[in-house]
Amino acid sequence: MRENKVFPGFTERLAAQADARKALLEKFKPKPTVVAQVLETREQKKARELDEVRAKRAADKEAVRLAKEKAEADARLAMENDEELMLQLKRDDRKARKAAAKAEARDKREQKSQMRRTG
Repeated sequence: MRENKVFPGFTERLAAQADARKALLEKFKPKPTVVAQVLETREQKKARELDEVRAKRAADKEAVRLAKEKAEADARLAMENDEELMLQLKRDDRKARKAAAKAEARDKREQKSQMRRTG
């Protein structure tokens, strides 16, 4: 008898059913697990990441400090090289000292005059 491909026979249905059952059972079979070469716990990973962040922040902080030091040194050198600025600083310093001396003398005079008035 000739087999009809459109209407499968009993044996083909049984074979298809067996294949389907095999495929279904294959899904439930345990699969080989992937084992990490370096097993790192969650706490270790968190500690490692924290150390990396701290090291990066420390490096950034050090870079900022060095840049600030360099800028201050450059400013100091520029100021020392600028004679006009040095003269102006000397004048300002002298003015500040004279003003302080003048204020001190004024206070001393006022105290003296106040002592004469009260006593």
